[in-house]
Amino acid sequence: MIIYPLISIIVPCYKQAQYLGEALQSVIDQRYQDWECIIVDDGSPDKTAQIAKEWIAKDSRFKYRYKDNGGIASARNFGINQAKAEFILALDADDKIANDYLELAINEFQKDPSLKVVYARAEKFGEESGLWYLPPFDISKLGLYNMIFCSALYRKADWQRVGGYDVNMVLGLEDWEFWIALLKNGGNVCQLNKIGFYYRIKEKSRHVDLKISDKEELYNYLSVKHADFYVKHLGSFIALNSEMEKLKKMRIIKGRKKVLNLFCETFFGFRLFK
Repeated sequence: MIIYPLISIIVPCYKQAQYLGEALQSVIDQRYQDWECIIVDDGSPDKTAQIAKEWIAKDSRFKYRYKDNGGIASARNFGINQAKAEFILALDADDKIANDYLELAINEFQKDPSLKVVYARAEKFGEESGLWYLPPFDISKLGLYNMIFCSALYRKADWQRVGGYDVNMVLGLEDWEFWIALLKNGGNVCQLNKIGFYYRIKEKSRHVDLKISDKEELYNYLSVKHADFYVKHLGSFIALNSEMEKLKKMRIIKGRKKVLNLFCETFFGFRLFK
C-alpha cells in the first residue's frame, strides 16, 4: 500500500498581492492532492489578507497567518513552525509550480529515502522568458554559487535540524545559506528532468536591487558561518582563490579581495590584500 504523505506549501507574501492569485492557482492545480498551503502575510500593506481569504473560501486546504514584517526567512520559518506535514515546499508569492511537481517530487522521496532535497528544471516568465539554466548540483561548488531555487521539496525534520532559514540574511541569499546548512554534512539531491518551477522576472526585485556591497557582506557571513564546509570542499586557500578568479571572470561576484582577506584572516591569521 502506497502512503501519500502530506506536503506543507509555505507562501510568504509581502507587497506581492497582485501575483499571489497565480501562485495559489498553481497550488490548487496540483495533481497531488495531499497538501496544505499556509499563506504568511508578512505585515504586507497591500491586499494580501483579502486575496488569501478569497482562496480559503475556495479550498479549506489554504490557511492564512499574519505576522509583523520580518523578512522572507522569518516568514518562512513562521509558516513552517505551524506546518503539519512531513515535507515542506517554499513558494514565493510571485512564482508558480507545474501541476505535476509535487507528485513527481514525492515519488522520488518514496523511491530513495536517502534524499534530502528534490527540485526540478526551471523556466523564467514575466520580463524575460525561456529556460532558467542552473548548473547541475555539485556539493563542492555549492559554497561558490547556488544551483537550487527556493521551491525545492525537503523534510521538516531537516529544517528543524539546521535551525531553519537564517533570519540574519535579511538582505537576501537566504535560500543559498539554507541549502548549504542542509546538505553540508551529507544527503543526496535529485533534480527532476522536467520543468517544475516558474520563476517570475521583474524589473524591480530583491535580487535585482541587491548591491555589490551587500553581496560581499553576505558572502563574508556565509564563509564564516560555514567555514567547516568551505575548508572541507574547497580544501585550501589556493583552491578558493582559483575558484574566485573563475567566478570573477564570469561576473558572478565582484570585489573578491574582501572575501579572500576574511578567509585568510579566519584560517591563516593574515590579510592577503591591503
